[in-house]
Amino acid sequence: MPEYFPFDPNPRAPDRMPPPKSCDSQFHVFGAREEYPVRPGAAYEMPSATWEAAKRMHSALGIERGIIVQPTTYGADHQATLDGLVALGPNYRACANAVVLNERDDSYIAMLHDAGVRGARFTRQGLGLGFSPEEFRRAVARVRELGWYAKIQPEPEGIAGNAAMFESLDLPVLIDHMGRPDPRAGARDPSLDLLVELLKRGNFWVMLSLGEKISRAGPPWNDVLRVARTYIEAAPGRVVWASDWPHPVSMKRPPNEAELLELLYRIAPDEATLKRILVDNPARLFGFEP
Repeated sequence: MPEYFPFDPNPRAPDRMPPPKSCDSQFHVFGAREEYPVRPGAAYEMPSATWEAAKRMHSALGIERGIIVQPTTYGADHQATLDGLVALGPNYRACANAVVLNERDDSYIAMLHDAGVRGARFTRQGLGLGFSPEEFRRAVARVRELGWYAKIQPEPEGIAGNAAMFESLDLPVLIDHMGRPDPRAGARDPSLDLLVELLKRGNFWVMLSLGEKISRAGPPWNDVLRVARTYIEAAPGRVVWASDWPHPVSMKRPPNEAELLELLYRIAPDEATLKRILVDNPARLFGFEP
């Protein structure tokens, strides 16, 4: 298993606190291998990224709500995510890994729903949990039955590379990591162009995250400002933000999460838009009280 950089163990407060009830729309929870067995062939593990560490990070940022997204490390075994939900309380929800919909029975899926799972993430092929076309259709049918949203992780080259799988879906779809466009290409980037078109359909959402990896310019990542603002202009009511803590498979040292929240402050054109992205939009998508 390759070695990647760990998260910053000393989260700091941002230069100003976010609005009350702000939501981190994607972070992951792990634990000791003895308690949470790592699946064979897992691309990575981060046992120090516990729910306790996540809680410290959110407390420092002023984040009051969050979505635990099941990492590929554990495959269909969602015990670490379930334990995180119990520990963090009613202001947290979760997103399953979609493999669970094909690998576990109805009672397990019902347990996930009752615990607060409201979505299923289809992860990129390189992380080892791919789907055949038939498996994808079956999983999407379960998502629809449950009233969940589908979450799509872009391939490293951008969301346009795996669009054929999901672009015809008619249920709520959340695209991770801004679709991973290349900011150097501007409006000509195929992933940016595709995602703007999808946002116009009304059922697609976009997550503003991974700016530090999408950027080609480096800190303070000014080249992603225009990308993110393009999505906000296209669908201001269907944009959410996420830290992506603890920043899995990082080839460079990850930033402090406060820097990522401050990047969002520079992206949002005004306080009303910031509140929509951090509070109102995630409340609607994830089922929090408004």
